[in-house]
Amino acid sequence: MQASAAQPAATPPSYVLSRSLVTISDPKGGPAEAIRALRTHVMAQHIEAGRRALAVCAASQETGSTYITANLAIAMSQIGLKTLLIDGNLRRPGIDQIIRPPSAPQGLSQCLADDEDDYTGYIETDILPNLSVMYSGGSPSNPQELLARDRFETLMNVCLRDFDLTIMDTPAANSCSDARRISSVLGYSMIVTRRDWTRVDDVKTLIGQIQADGAKVIGTVLNDF
Repeated sequence: MQASAAQPAATPPSYVLSRSLVTISDPKGGPAEAIRALRTHVMAQHIEAGRRALAVCAASQETGSTYITANLAIAMSQIGLKTLLIDGNLRRPGIDQIIRPPSAPQGLSQCLADDEDDYTGYIETDILPNLSVMYSGGSPSNPQELLARDRFETLMNVCLRDFDLTIMDTPAANSCSDARRISSVLGYSMIVTRRDWTRVDDVKTLIGQIQADGAKVIGTVLNDF
């Protein structure tokens, strides 16, 4: 997704929001209504059960999973949930193109590589009301090794303590195993598919892999936008 020049007045002047954030740019349109319907499902099947973390996964690239992740995070923040959006795609980061920061911030990569007792210092707080963001921090040369560190699990525990919901974008599962690692740590996943693009067998394979790793798939999303 490419960022556009649209920027609501409520946003800090240094951040630029893409028009693909339909929950803000076109709140009465069909895509925004679909995101709110998804929010209702996640609230009923996930949040109200006391679950506070969710990995958004896709079997292949170009499904729009980053679009779904970002819009869902904003929709959650709009009903008062203190929400943290994390760009966990250390291969092809995309959140910084949807919520464009004033400069390249440090983020998940630097946090996981750090050995200091600092986690929240890598989070951009209150970009919108109730919405904070941890950017990817770029594309490191060793993403799988960073995610395999115990520090990743500690970071998630900190996020679960400090936020009502932590929602994390992940890279396509057919390109690497990062999504499986992230899902196993967060405990819960949602699969994004795209009409006339995603293969059913690929989705079944991914669900089986995630479940084998000990995580639960709360549902799938068909992205038409």
